[in-house]
Amino acid sequence: MKKYVYLFSEGNASMKNLLGGKGANLAEMTGLGLPVPRGFTVTTEACTKYYEDGKVVSKEIEDEIYAMMAKTEEIVGKKFGDPSNPFLVSVRSGARASMPGMMDTILNLGLNDIVVEGLAKLTDNERFAYDSYRRFIQMFSDVVMEVDKPKFEKILDQVKEENNAHFDTDLTAANLKEVVKRYKELFKKEKGFDFPQEPKAQLLEAVKAVFRSWDNPRAIVYRRLNDIPGDWGTAVNVQEMVYGNMGNDSGTGVAFTRNPSTGEKKLYGEFLMNAQGEDVVAGIRTPQSIDQLKEINPEAYNQFLNIADKLEKHYRDMQDMEFTIEKGKLFMLQTRNGKRTAAAALKIAVDLVEEGMVTKEEAIMKVDPKQLDALLHPNFEPKALKAAVPVAKGLPASPGAATGKVYFEAEDAVNAYKAGEKKVILVRLETSPEDIEGMHVSEGILTGRGGMTSHAAVVARGMGTCCVAGCGEIKINEEERYFLDKNGKKYVEGDWISLDGSAGNVYGEKLPTVEPEMTGDFAKLMGWADEIRTLKVRTNADTPADAKQAMEFGAEGIGLCRTEHMFFEADRIPAMREMIVARTEGQRRKALDKLLPMQRSDFEGLFTEMKGYPVTIRFLDPPLHEFLPQADEDIKALAKEMGLTFEDLKGIVADLHEFNPMMGHRGCRLAVTYPEIAEMQTRAVIEAAINVNKKGMNVVPEIMIPLVGEIKELKYVKDVVVKTADEVIKNAGVKLEYKVGTMIEIPRAALTADEIAKEAEFFSFGTNDLTQMTFGFSRDDAGKFLEEYYNKKIYESDPFARLDQTGVGKLVEMSVKLGKQTRPDIKLGICGEHGGDPSSVEFCHRVGLNYVSCSPFRVPIARLAAAQAAVRKEGDLGQK
Repeated sequence: MKKYVYLFSEGNASMKNLLGGKGANLAEMTGLGLPVPRGFTVTTEACTKYYEDGKVVSKEIEDEIYAMMAKTEEIVGKKFGDPSNPFLVSVRSGARASMPGMMDTILNLGLNDIVVEGLAKLTDNERFAYDSYRRFIQMFSDVVMEVDKPKFEKILDQVKEENNAHFDTDLTAANLKEVVKRYKELFKKEKGFDFPQEPKAQLLEAVKAVFRSWDNPRAIVYRRLNDIPGDWGTAVNVQEMVYGNMGNDSGTGVAFTRNPSTGEKKLYGEFLMNAQGEDVVAGIRTPQSIDQLKEINPEAYNQFLNIADKLEKHYRDMQDMEFTIEKGKLFMLQTRNGKRTAAAALKIAVDLVEEGMVTKEEAIMKVDPKQLDALLHPNFEPKALKAAVPVAKGLPASPGAATGKVYFEAEDAVNAYKAGEKKVILVRLETSPEDIEGMHVSEGILTGRGGMTSHAAVVARGMGTCCVAGCGEIKINEEERYFLDKNGKKYVEGDWISLDGSAGNVYGEKLPTVEPEMTGDFAKLMGWADEIRTLKVRTNADTPADAKQAMEFGAEGIGLCRTEHMFFEADRIPAMREMIVARTEGQRRKALDKLLPMQRSDFEGLFTEMKGYPVTIRFLDPPLHEFLPQADEDIKALAKEMGLTFEDLKGIVADLHEFNPMMGHRGCRLAVTYPEIAEMQTRAVIEAAINVNKKGMNVVPEIMIPLVGEIKELKYVKDVVVKTADEVIKNAGVKLEYKVGTMIEIPRAALTADEIAKEAEFFSFGTNDLTQMTFGFSRDDAGKFLEEYYNKKIYESDPFARLDQTGVGKLVEMSVKLGKQTRPDIKLGICGEHGGDPSSVEFCHRVGLNYVSCSPFRVPIARLAAAQAAVRKEGDLGQK
């Protein structure tokens, strides 16, 4: 019979897929003999089965949970639901990938009206018992029964006000009994029945709630942003309660073995005395630094220091740990590899190698390639920063510089972003997991409450987003959407502010930013990545400036130069339009002659910047109507400029109109209709190469013919290219090597790649168009309905951001195989947006491409992802 529930003493760290990250680490710590409160884990397979069975916990799993509960009661020596010696538990989720704040925790489960009195007698601490009960009612109602948390907070605030209590800790036992009474009244009013009193029923409902939370909207968004499959499911950890809220000799905290913002090798964290775990993470009271624990309880502090050191050496990585002190005794509630900023990730990876703890291969696996994004982004311009005066200071929760317009609700931030406002700063009293999408579109996040390990801080660090947390100097009014700075100045929605996430400063103005520089740890780690990877990384660049930026980021050539982008410049578009409206070949050639020197000098600039690295130039691709105005006013103005009548030009624009331009007269079809365009572009490429080679360079240009679906059309255009190129080379009296290849972006080209390889010397996969054509929807329109597809679990991720390996990937794989059969030395690359997506880069490595090409800022990401793909493949081979 399949086992769905494991005691902590039955598992270990290698069982992460089954027990989830938290459960596997609790089992591992138990095995190491650390002080871990006892308990058991309901597996991820039980969660998957729950969904397969139509969101029902099957009888066999239910029985197994109760049997494990009985075993745990025996070990602990307490009884679930027994007022004379009550056993209380926490219920926490734990997927195999860490999803901070995505899943809901319930503490103090097992309490009811009778047990709470028993707990008060047993501990001789009535205040503690009722404090635990009011917390349980609120959490259980919120997480399991879906009664809104703010309704409970309102009651708590009322009772505090009635009793002149400043903090929750100022409330007496009698006050807390009143809170419990009002909480239960609220529950009955909302749900129509009394608060559940049977502990076993509470437990089962809590397990179901954790399973359900795997599929709440914020978890789905987080999974999509972090490439986590929906069928993994989450495990549930049921653990003996230990209490940090038993008085001033008790407390709870979160700590990291190294600083998660800078990577410095020093214990970093915070704790609260007389509090429960959620107080630290939710950021309701502002906590103390971990160093202060030394004064309060030196014994617990030294024990914690030893455990932290032991865990870091055991896992060979920076650890993020949760602990509770109950009446002076230390308990470990969790350890996991800690989330960290990009700068900290690099420093920790490099330090661990230098400390002899890990190899270079292991070190590069510890940095998430997507995180590098944060290092490639701006800081404030030093002079402007020096002159600026902060209007408030909070905690430097996640580094970086952000300037943007203020929004107070996550939804408003998302809407503003969708409406084209790309500089958004989200200002909240405290963030909660519901805000995830608003946080994702924001340049920066500012919160009024919460510490360095609050939800806002942890999520922002993971996303590489600048964040200032716990900024008590500002007064935020979320309802009326404004905040006041420390001087009383009012900021409303749409006002500009700037955040310095490295210093914690808030500025009441828009500050200029500067580009980052690649230094020490970055260069060292990227050097290791370059030694390990076999996949080359090129860039998509249309201008010398883009090419220069990409070279600085380590690009090894240009995989895609879109020549049409060069025609949109103000000094060129008139000649381009002249070519389009021409009615004879002669008129067209005359206009193309004007474009030739412009194209040639562009290519010279790119070749010079790339210093002999390969450059792939894609010939004209978009439909011609894109270069012409569509509105009557603009058509009139252009007609006048070009010496045409309005009617004539309007007629030409109407002629060029297409019902489905994506599949219309574009790509190689333009060159088949107007071969003179391909001639001009070939001449420009070849003459530019000859000119720069005279200066001592060795350029081998690669000419790429787009949108081919049939070998005969490729042959037709290639013949034009070869004839023109050979003529130019002959007339110049030089030797020049060049290559002609094609983009594989039409499914028919992929299916007939063996044929196409007879003419093409290289393939570059244009996965943007290949995805559009394979799915049959356009990238520009898909946004309108994809959201529904995610919600209904038809798709898990955006096929334009992450390569669809099942369908589009199959076409790529097939083309690689067929192409190599015909031409074993064929050069293979990818130049769609997917070239900078880590999971797509791994796919490209696996199927045997020679290079990936991506936008300049994604080059470092692709370099690291390519190295990780090589290490993984090596690991897979080793396992076989």
